[in-house]
Amino acid sequence: MLGYQNKMLRIDLSNKTYSTEPLNMDWAEKYIGGKGLAIKYLYEELKPGTDPFSEHNKLLLMTGPFTGTPVPCSGKLAIASKSPATGTILDCSIGGHSALKIKYAGYDAVMFEGKLDKPGYILIEDDKIEFKEASDLWGKGSHETETILSAEYGKEASILSIGPAGENLVTMSCINSDYYRQAGRGGIGAVMGSKNVKAIVIIGTGGVKVNDIENTTKRLSEILREDTTSEENMFIYEDGTTAFLEACNDGGILPKRNFSDTTDENWTKYNGEVLLQYRKGKRGCGSCGLGCGNFIKIGDAVCEGPEYESIAVAGPNAGIEDPQAIVKANQVADDVGLDTISAGDVIIYAMEMTEKGIYDFGIRFGDKEKYIEYLKLMAKKEGIGADLALGVKKLSEKYGGEDFAMHVKGLEYPQYEPRGSWGMSLAYAVSDRGACHMRAYAPNDEVFEASIPPYTAEGKGKMVVDLAVYNAVKFSLILCDFWPLGMDRMAELMTLITGKEFTEDDMNEVAMRVIHIARAFNQREGFTRKDDTMPKRLVNEALKSGPAAGQKIPQEAFEKMLDDYYAVLGWNNDGIVPDEILTSL
Repeated sequence: MLGYQNKMLRIDLSNKTYSTEPLNMDWAEKYIGGKGLAIKYLYEELKPGTDPFSEHNKLLLMTGPFTGTPVPCSGKLAIASKSPATGTILDCSIGGHSALKIKYAGYDAVMFEGKLDKPGYILIEDDKIEFKEASDLWGKGSHETETILSAEYGKEASILSIGPAGENLVTMSCINSDYYRQAGRGGIGAVMGSKNVKAIVIIGTGGVKVNDIENTTKRLSEILREDTTSEENMFIYEDGTTAFLEACNDGGILPKRNFSDTTDENWTKYNGEVLLQYRKGKRGCGSCGLGCGNFIKIGDAVCEGPEYESIAVAGPNAGIEDPQAIVKANQVADDVGLDTISAGDVIIYAMEMTEKGIYDFGIRFGDKEKYIEYLKLMAKKEGIGADLALGVKKLSEKYGGEDFAMHVKGLEYPQYEPRGSWGMSLAYAVSDRGACHMRAYAPNDEVFEASIPPYTAEGKGKMVVDLAVYNAVKFSLILCDFWPLGMDRMAELMTLITGKEFTEDDMNEVAMRVIHIARAFNQREGFTRKDDTMPKRLVNEALKSGPAAGQKIPQEAFEKMLDDYYAVLGWNNDGIVPDEILTSL
């Protein structure tokens, strides 16, 4: 199929050697690329029980057939491994330009194996691969690291790097690129750190072949005008994800003070209208038609964003209303290489533990200075930061507070309150990497469009499967989340680029394979229904404020949603993928 380079680069870090091999195109036809193809490779190559921090774990960078073409919103890169935070499969996506550079260097994927004997970085310049010394970069933040490497290799180089958090194997550490883009969840940065890789520098000067380039380019231009940049999609250019703040607050799903309640009457102190007054510029990823990135500078605080998740966790969920502090927290987390969601959730858990008198972590709700200080300590595992770096699950097992420890499988909760969107509790529970809003985004149906009643278990199993099917194929194509294209459009794009006809049914089949194989990976690691859980707070405590006031999720309702979800997918009642499905993968 066209659109692919038909080549994988394997880098043996232990022996400082590399080789190339054909991409498995039989797998590519079944899983496309990105999320799906990356999981397929790791399912086949990682042995069950592999220690995520051992040299036997692998780190895989995966592009897709649209990468490096004019397909709108196709500039993201999938990065996959086994998660050190959860022990599950882990795939993340990162914006910027690194995916395009990998493709232009001649590769569909880059697999890192083994471990460097000392800190280094890898230079990929077309077919030239070099292993470089990085002792002078070790300990530096991602921003300084990228600045130094950009000065050496020029603006045409794309750089993936880790901060101190990744170096110190903090299980909520990120991989950063283009200064402000992150592969953020599940500790993917710690996997890179465990391999002693500080950075990956990519320079690609080639191209990508597509089917019938003249007519394909013409049709892609039409799609960009008629679909991608249609009026209803342009809010993301104007406001970025700050627009979600009002929608979530009005819908009763904006969390407050470690998910103890929702709806903040003071949200206008730090909302998009306030933040965007300080906008200094705009930016989009490679091949982007929407350009969601906003450069914000308030005093000495600067970041691209902040995104909804980062605002919500460092704002209302932490009892902080100062927009400069929220931006500063985002800036510091990016630089030290911490996931703003997980790191923020750990800090707000510590705030509640202190205020309840269970354990004194020395921080209370509203303490904006310590919030920022604790991010730095967590990245270095210094002082109180050494404890906080354990994450919410292990902290609660050590000190208590398990009733309000907001996580699934050890991955901390995103910033959408499920008591206002019951389907979100199911989506978090069954997500393949732990609590994640990117696998099935229930608030869109239950709250924003209000097409499905939010406070019921009825129909939620099928709803979450339908949403997961959509995202599974979208993230295997590696298309941006902010372009709400239909399955028919995805099939059209695959046909245009590859020259092989794809239908909407084909897209659905791909999605089901991806969902099944991700579950099969986790099943092989011992995960079953017992791990598909929701925090006790959602069952025991009713919300006090906002449209969802009085709501909690009965355990029997949650169990029904799980039953229905498994049944729709053809899994057994314990969430096990049956043999007949496994053999088809």
